Amino acid sequence: MRIAETVTFGGSGLDRAAWMRAKADALSALLDNPSTRIIPIWRGKPLLAGIAAGWVAPGHPVIRHATEAPIFLGLDGDHAWFALDISGWEPPDDALPPDGVFLDPSEQRHPALPDDHGFVELRTVMASLPARDAELVATGKALLAWHRSHRFCSACGQPSAVVEGGWQRRCPACGTMHFPRTDPVVIMLITRGNRTLIGRSPGWPEGMYSCLAGFMEPGETLEAAVRREVAEETGVQVGAVRYLASQPWPYPSSLMIGCAGEAETEAITLDPVEMEDALWVSREDMASALAGEHPTIRKPRTGAIAGFLLANWVADRLE
Repeated sequence: MRIAETVTFGGSGLDRAAWMRAKADALSALLDNPSTRIIPIWRGKPLLAGIAAGWVAPGHPVIRHATEAPIFLGLDGDHAWFALDISGWEPPDDALPPDGVFLDPSEQRHPALPDDHGFVELRTVMASLPARDAELVATGKALLAWHRSHRFCSACGQPSAVVEGGWQRRCPACGTMHFPRTDPVVIMLITRGNRTLIGRSPGWPEGMYSCLAGFMEPGETLEAAVRREVAEETGVQVGAVRYLASQPWPYPSSLMIGCAGEAETEAITLDPVEMEDALWVSREDMASALAGEHPTIRKPRTGAIAGFLLANWVADRLE
């Protein structure tokens, strides 16, 4: 797919400068450089300034809430980029995120930051961010989520330490090295003639449908995972499968692998645990949904690869 990397969080050409990660003294010097920029992330929500990342300089008061060193993200000319977890900061009670909502609409504002800066659920603005900001924020968010859930060595159970600029954890007790985890997920544009198969999970907002998706299993090819997931969730049998595009998805740390599959059957038999509903939709009806004009199908979430695949299928731009 020629336009694969135009998907949200797609490659912006960031120099991740992996050779710098082992140079502790060089990274320390960068954190003393006033041209360095740090993106604070509070409980998974990055700091944003309007529709751009809310970068701060080393020494900014908001950094004092961190309990671990910033994670090195890469270089851009004379600038170095870092991400920093400041989840220890406690906003006022009336600014805390609500419980039990599908998408967190709240925004937390730190008193040391300008009024247009706030900690925001990334999914609400992801498609509006500049490409470089989107890649950096997604990378930082995913890495920090991994560190929060992998604080102990899986080999011996002892606390592990952050090393390599945040790109490894090392166990001081047994020496085991641990590397950031990315979970592969297949997401499928399944078609049969002029129709595509979409579904909805239990608990989704009314009218929200998407391409079918599921985690890959050990020992599976992409093609096998696509066929298995579609068959498990809807009973539809899929033949030919091909790769289209991928999207880093930092919720918390997946790689969405977009594929096209040709359905060999039409009858739908739902797995009620996985799917609340699934249906075949014509290209014309999907065009109406993408325009926000369909009477029962909500417009796909802006920025997610599902909408990207569906929009390019409608426009006949999958090659």
